[in-house]
Amino acid sequence: MQPKRPTVLCVDDEVRSLETLERTLDEEFDVLTANSAAAAMKILETKKVEAILCDQRMPEITGVEFLTDVRQRWPEPARLILSGYTDSEDIIRGLNDAGIYQYITKPWHPDSLLMVVRNACALCQLQNENELLTMEMRLTAKQVESNINDKKELLKSGFKMDEIRRSEHSPLNEQCRQAARFSPFDVSVLITGPSGTGKELFARALHYNSLRADKPFVVENCGAMHDELLASELFGHKKGSFTGAISDHMGMFEQADGGTIFLDEIGEITPAFQIKLLRVLQEREVRPLGDFQRRKVDVRVIASTNRDLEEEVREGRFRQDLYFRLAEVTLTLPELAQRKVDIPLLAQGFLDKSMVEFDKPVKGFTDEALACMESYCWPGNVRELQNEVRRMLVLADDDYLGADLLSPRVLRAAPQDENGEMELLARLDGSLKDRIETLEKRILRETLIRHRWNKSQASRELGLSRVGLRSKLERYQLERATVVQNTDKH
Repeated sequence: MQPKRPTVLCVDDEVRSLETLERTLDEEFDVLTANSAAAAMKILETKKVEAILCDQRMPEITGVEFLTDVRQRWPEPARLILSGYTDSEDIIRGLNDAGIYQYITKPWHPDSLLMVVRNACALCQLQNENELLTMEMRLTAKQVESNINDKKELLKSGFKMDEIRRSEHSPLNEQCRQAARFSPFDVSVLITGPSGTGKELFARALHYNSLRADKPFVVENCGAMHDELLASELFGHKKGSFTGAISDHMGMFEQADGGTIFLDEIGEITPAFQIKLLRVLQEREVRPLGDFQRRKVDVRVIASTNRDLEEEVREGRFRQDLYFRLAEVTLTLPELAQRKVDIPLLAQGFLDKSMVEFDKPVKGFTDEALACMESYCWPGNVRELQNEVRRMLVLADDDYLGADLLSPRVLRAAPQDENGEMELLARLDGSLKDRIETLEKRILRETLIRHRWNKSQASRELGLSRVGLRSKLERYQLERATVVQNTDKH
């Protein structure tokens, strides 16, 4: 039986905006739409939704005011605001009054929106499961305690260093060995590397392989908020400390007490906030906004950045003393382009997970598809590969995922930056004639794959006769791959 898709309610007074949201979300979610707050309320009276996506500026009522009312009657759905404005008072009031899960600024990117809504629905599901667990705990405390411990052990086992997917000769092996050596020790760790390389995965692995594994693991993206809001999130605040602070709020440092806090995008914080964070790390205590009392915290700090913080220190944009506090140990993760030997294993892992999620079984990838994936430079790294595999599975009609299902940018393996261009040029050795023939062979192969080896369509696109195309295929010994990748290899 196919699992029920999460339901998302989109609220906006502009019809075109609703249509755009529905087109973006309907492949993954059941989408309901309302062009007014009143219409949305009627839907909520009869339909159960996991997330509500609401525009901030509407004629009768603001998005924050609407979601504040919703929170009183239906607290379960995750609440998100779409806004082209970033007024701090609106954001703070939304966080406190309406319990906003996240502000999404316009214009939004489809992939980013999907990721945020996906996480919001997952959060709603987890909250519902937590309520059920709480009810069960009242009835069978010992049994629930045993179940929770089992789940904790299962969670720990899933984040062992050996469970991080990589090949026998992966460039990532050294990073895993390093992480395994220092994960038990209570030292701060700075994880560096481009976006999408798995920095949060390693942070979780460090936590669940440490002596703090039974305590909380808390995550905060430091690049998403201004100083006042970030201070409130990390250090907490007292009721009345600023406009919109209608109740006390425990900061993430206190929530993580005894465990680990992961500060993502640490390189984005301002010099003023660097001083505040340094004081907390030095004194191991926090003072919530509006409070005169300091509170001791015992927290291990893991931070990550895609910036070169040593260069930032030299340029005076990042405090040297804070850098040394954060980087007692540094772990640098390679780009996916530097670990192409891992691509078949990673792709198969993502495929296995997606087949379960979508309830859509297939037998694996064709060798041709894997060859194209290994040729691409993956500027989005592992995250981009995961999205590509999910896309291929959704579009697939056959038992094997072929190269024709790949996005055009991957299929053509086009360089995305100067380094990729240099890599391509380096492969084109020999005389001018040899280089032209190499490019011609590549164009022929990409065109045929895109047309699923339909020679009539390919010849029309290339401006060749069928005889001319056949002659070039024989000359370059190009033929459709018939061997498929066996999933048993993984």
